[in-house]
Amino acid sequence: MRLLPLFSAIVLGLGSVAAASADDAPAPAPTRVAVRAAHLVDVKAGTVRDNPLVIIEGERITEVRYDGQVPAGINVIDLGSATLLPGLIDCHVHLTGDPGEVKGDYYEAVLKRGSIDSAILSPIYARRTLDAGFTTVRNLGAPDYVDVALRNAIDRGDIAGPRMLVSGPPLGATGGHADDTTGFSPLIEFHGVEGVADGVDAIRHRVRENVKNGADVIKFMASAGVLSAEASVGAPQYSQEEMNAVVDEAHRWGKKVAAHAHGAESIKMAIRAGVDSIEHSSMIDEEGLKLAKQHGTYLDFDVYNDDYILSEYAKKGFPASTVEKERLVGRLQRENFQRAVKAGEKMAFGTDAGVYPHGWNAKQFAVMTHWGMTPMQAIQAATVNAADLLGMTGKVGAVAPGYYADLVAVSGDPINDVAQLEHVGFVMKGGAVDKNEIKR
Repeated sequence: MRLLPLFSAIVLGLGSVAAASADDAPAPAPTRVAVRAAHLVDVKAGTVRDNPLVIIEGERITEVRYDGQVPAGINVIDLGSATLLPGLIDCHVHLTGDPGEVKGDYYEAVLKRGSIDSAILSPIYARRTLDAGFTTVRNLGAPDYVDVALRNAIDRGDIAGPRMLVSGPPLGATGGHADDTTGFSPLIEFHGVEGVADGVDAIRHRVRENVKNGADVIKFMASAGVLSAEASVGAPQYSQEEMNAVVDEAHRWGKKVAAHAHGAESIKMAIRAGVDSIEHSSMIDEEGLKLAKQHGTYLDFDVYNDDYILSEYAKKGFPASTVEKERLVGRLQRENFQRAVKAGEKMAFGTDAGVYPHGWNAKQFAVMTHWGMTPMQAIQAATVNAADLLGMTGKVGAVAPGYYADLVAVSGDPINDVAQLEHVGFVMKGGAVDKNEIKR
């Protein structure tokens, strides 16, 4: 231990020499490029504008012009008749798992795979998500902080993937939706970092542990769930006092809070606690809708994955009780989504990707429009609204000066046919082209 001060001094000295050498070298000028297309979905104004030219320096947008004039010395990426949009945002994903990799065996995934498997496969899912046009995501739940490591690897440029906000292990009660041992023999032991915490003091400690280990956001299970072994799908699993403690402690550390909540009472309890978003929102009632509007709480309805669960999960060996719980909430969730749209609630785009295969995120747009949103509203939910929920307004979610140069393009018109977003042909993240399959 006595050697540590000497070692630190040597390292700091070498670092100072390196820093001085680096300071002597002139910084390279940022790359300047422009992206041109026939149309741009202006999500801030809720309109479509023609003949946009988006000028980019480095990783940021510096100007958006419509006069057709290209400044001298700028390389142009010409997308012809395509329509440009901001990079899309999914506020609820799980990039560390995918049902497509289970190969039809639920217990294979639960009992024979662990966080090391998740870490190896998650870069594949991150790449699929980025290629699908989702340049920013919020990862709500992952084992052993695999999502933190994935985010860091993407930020370093080691692997390709979307910008990530991550939660680490979600908090939940013993025997509840965050407890991986629920439904198994008490003699079976699962090892690893978990989010199970009971009582105010333990909950505060668990929040601090997640923050310490790199969480950007705190997620907790306010209610029971579908894809776990509890008998209920929506009953509250924390007391009001416990929910209050989660939010108070998270906000103390400057972290937003997402609450998994299906049941009407658990939704209202979480809103009263001050959460920033309700995930799933399946059984929300009129009182819950009023409370959400009063508190400014975002509602995220994952209205696509019901189709996939009912179609595929029985084939993958999931317990019959899981499929039956989905039957109970699927249609009701969509009807309540429609009520929320009519009520003018704050709504963001969150799909629960990982429950269905990654890269399919945009399939939710068509379901959202079928159940009451206009295509523009659905696109805004995945851009400006999502950015606001994530606290990233001014950085992502729009095509405007100062924002990251996160752009996507489709060959068709997504306002007339929102399903066009299932076939994104151009993806740029931070000024770097990830994909360009637009045919001119």
